[in-house]
Amino acid sequence: MTNDGQTSGMTRRNLAAAAGLLTIMGFIGSARADATAESTFDRVRRTKVLRIAALPGELPYFQKDLATGEWSGACISMAADIAKVFDAKLEYIESTYGNSVLDLQSNKVDLAFALNPTPARALSIAFTRPMIIHPFGCLAKKGLAPKTWDDLNKPELVIVFDIGSLHETAARRYCPKAQLTGFKTRDECTLALQSGRADAHIQAALLGLSTVGKNPSLGPYYLLTNPTVALPSCLGLQREPDTRFREVIDAWLDMNRGTGQLREWMLEGLAKNNVTRDQVPSTLTF
Repeated sequence: MTNDGQTSGMTRRNLAAAAGLLTIMGFIGSARADATAESTFDRVRRTKVLRIAALPGELPYFQKDLATGEWSGACISMAADIAKVFDAKLEYIESTYGNSVLDLQSNKVDLAFALNPTPARALSIAFTRPMIIHPFGCLAKKGLAPKTWDDLNKPELVIVFDIGSLHETAARRYCPKAQLTGFKTRDECTLALQSGRADAHIQAALLGLSTVGKNPSLGPYYLLTNPTVALPSCLGLQREPDTRFREVIDAWLDMNRGTGQLREWMLEGLAKNNVTRDQVPSTLTF
């Protein structure tokens, strides 16, 4: 009995030691894999391919010609210029704003454009410096020309927004005295304004300008101040220890903003939605 007990105890100790050793080896292997994983910078330089999330029907940023399959829009122009920096060609991965975050996490794309850097997103992906600062404003009925949020914060006014959006957040915070009405889609909000059932439709600047481009009778678009409500729109990247890719994109952003080229690309994208340059508020900067 004594020998069997000693043998059994030794076996358990040996198994425990072996399990511990396997665990340590697993950690080492994982660390080595992380250390040797190819960075975005190195992969793009090696493959000469820059993969971007492309969003059909999202002008002024993206547009896909269904007949030819060709892509255009402000972000396509930007991506093509970034690709030149790496001497690479573009590869388009069709996506949505929400899915583009998942595409970055799963290494399907290298860049995702026009993303607001929310804290929740920042838990899983990295962001560049702002591409643009996107301010909020509204479309209003004829005879109403609001300049500030207080101009809309009146009990007699009906303010509409798409439910669950940042437009709703802004309306509820800055126009609590108004009659606030939410709709499922922006198009429903536009119809409410056109039919006289609403006095103002809260929208971010580029969306509002695009709505005017499609429905000129709804213009002009009004930027609202006191306070200015604006959110950064950035490029999303994979979160990784190697920061060289992000540093290149940040340098590219700084240069093209400084030369005014970012604004030109945005204006060209808006023009695809029939937005003329004189319809863009002079106070709206890109």
